[in-house]
Amino acid sequence: MHIVAPSVLAADFTNLADDMTMVNNSAAEWLHVDVMDGRYVPNISFGMPIIKAIKKLCTKTLDVHLMIVEPEKYIEQFREAGADVITVHYEACPHLHRVIQQIKATGAKAGVALNPHTPVSVLEDIIEDLDLVCLMSVNPGFGGQKFIYQTVVKTQKLHNMISERNCTALIEIDGGVGLQNAEVLLKAGARVLVAGSSIFKSTNPTDTISRMKNIGKVAHS
Repeated sequence: MHIVAPSVLAADFTNLADDMTMVNNSAAEWLHVDVMDGRYVPNISFGMPIIKAIKKLCTKTLDVHLMIVEPEKYIEQFREAGADVITVHYEACPHLHRVIQQIKATGAKAGVALNPHTPVSVLEDIIEDLDLVCLMSVNPGFGGQKFIYQTVVKTQKLHNMISERNCTALIEIDGGVGLQNAEVLLKAGARVLVAGSSIFKSTNPTDTISRMKNIGKVAHS
């Protein structure tokens, strides 16, 4: 069974408590939190104070995605703020193995994100150490972008690598995910679906989450 992770970036921040109540009462297991610094990506989102506030409101696993340079400076602070999963970008970490060990030392699960142009082969020497690999299916930095379909092929390649190595890393897809492409992603090997606009902008977000969860039952039958 796969995990649905609504992306809080698409929530209504003027009614954040209501949106978090919706997520709490839904079939989603995780809440995806995008942290952007205006340097690694062109946008700026939020930092530790907002995550602390979300942690008080949300009962789900906090999946914190650091789209920032020098993430090693802030790992402990994000963990203290409430992060259960911490994902850093391969492209932002010249000493990736060290950062992964740093994340694990805090007790959080450790993930690595790959931009659309970065091949999964770069993870061959570290895949055994990872709890999660986040494949960006849009260019990082802004919500509401169109899904890059090459990500499906990339997911299959990564799934094959994980299977051949007998690893436990979950494949997460982030960007442009919705009911229209969830099934093909699950069949390719994805196990965590990050969905922002397709959930929070839908007329019935709870129902959309349930439908996204149920797609997996069809895809894996």
